Amino acid sequence: MKYKDEDEIKRALGIDSWRHLSKDKMVRFVAMMPDMDTEVALKIVEQFPTFKDFAQNVVDAMKKAHESTLSANKESQEYVHRAYQDLRDTLRSELAKGDLTWEQRRELIEKMQEAVREESQKDSENKRFLDGALNKVLILGGAALALGVAFVGGRVMAESKGSPEGTLEA
Repeated sequence: MKYKDEDEIKRALGIDSWRHLSKDKMVRFVAMMPDMDTEVALKIVEQFPTFKDFAQNVVDAMKKAHESTLSANKESQEYVHRAYQDLRDTLRSELAKGDLTWEQRRELIEKMQEAVREESQKDSENKRFLDGALNKVLILGGAALALGVAFVGGRVMAESKGSPEGTLEA
């Protein structure tokens, strides 16, 4: 285990008291849980009567930020595609003119091909962006799952301490 006591965890989070545990640091705390001694993690979680609600608020805030990012990305992509379509339409209308030389036609066709390549590249960049965004959501989901496991695990352990032989009573 990397973190053996509360003080090490507070130092790693850059806080001097659990009262200073912000939403941002709560996410870091959850991500650190696998590296904590189980008893220490449970002891810390027990100090937060509204830990579950606080963590849910963190998850909700991150979800809203993610949705906002995806919405802005969609609008941006639509704008890029419209701009490239306008460029192709303009080049196409220029090509339709009957008084162009072969050299002028070739230059317009090359510009159209370049626009298609650029748009394709932008599309690939967007797919990489969306893949990265999906990875962040998966990490968030994993953190939420870890949080749930820690919360439930703490309750199970607390309840089992009161029953004989460390087992839960039915």
